[in-house]
Amino acid sequence: MIRTFNELTQIARNTAAPKKVAVVAAHEEHVLEAVDLAHSAGILDPILIGDKGAIAAIIQAHGYQLTAAETIAAPGDVGAAQMAVSMVREGAADFIMKGKLQTADLLREVVNKERGLSQGRVMSHFGIFELPAYHKLLAVTDGGMVPHPTCDEKLDILTNAVDVLHVLGYEMPKVAVLTATETTSPKMPESIDAAKLKQLNETGEISGCIVEGPISFDLMFSEAAARVKGYASPVTGDADLLVVPNMTCGNLLAKAFQFTAGAKMAGMITGARVPIALVSRGAAAEEKYLSLLLCAVAATTRDN
Repeated sequence: MIRTFNELTQIARNTAAPKKVAVVAAHEEHVLEAVDLAHSAGILDPILIGDKGAIAAIIQAHGYQLTAAETIAAPGDVGAAQMAVSMVREGAADFIMKGKLQTADLLREVVNKERGLSQGRVMSHFGIFELPAYHKLLAVTDGGMVPHPTCDEKLDILTNAVDVLHVLGYEMPKVAVLTATETTSPKMPESIDAAKLKQLNETGEISGCIVEGPISFDLMFSEAAARVKGYASPVTGDADLLVVPNMTCGNLLAKAFQFTAGAKMAGMITGARVPIALVSRGAAAEEKYLSLLLCAVAATTRDN
């Protein structure tokens, strides 16, 4: 189990060989700073796709150690995304990083039924956070792919995230399916979904984890609060993964963690053929770097 981003960094540095990452629309300062850090540490071998002139100018202006990196000119953002997806399909890249382009332009190519990277399962966003007020890393899904998931889609979303946690060394991750309260109500369909996912876990249809739900955020976060309410579960106060009701909840929770709780974050798309490092265009270099490490570790472990 990886409890801190320092541990993630050490695991990434100890990989046998650098992973090849196709960076889509790489002509952005923080993107190249993050790539340079991972490349200098021997973690990544980048393929920079986008505006070659702008990429070269940024590298020269900041003294990044990327002058020898493979750089490919692309006819716009969509063309860059198509190139990256094609490289993965051909085995020329181990994973993809989103650069200076709209998320939709990249994901449209990733989910393309004919030439994309689907494995037949719903793709979802996996975010993992280092929170000052929590004793270990805490993952959240799905805050970036499926706006209003059905219960069946939540099953895929949960499974995607548990698969990532397994490759990160979590033997039996504890999963909290979040709702507003800890009781089921037909007026809150998400609570019915949460109870169904817990039932599927209890009957063995969801394996490799412990699923609790419906459960509110306070009971998930605080064992003391759960004790006051008489809510007994091995997940209270010790969750590894939060499954949110919808994308808006996940997005708001992630931003609240970062902007009000001082959290660090790494994010990726999972459920595709390879990991995809996906963070906001406005994110700092550190978040992009941590996301690259997360994908590199996931990609390395899947090779074994």
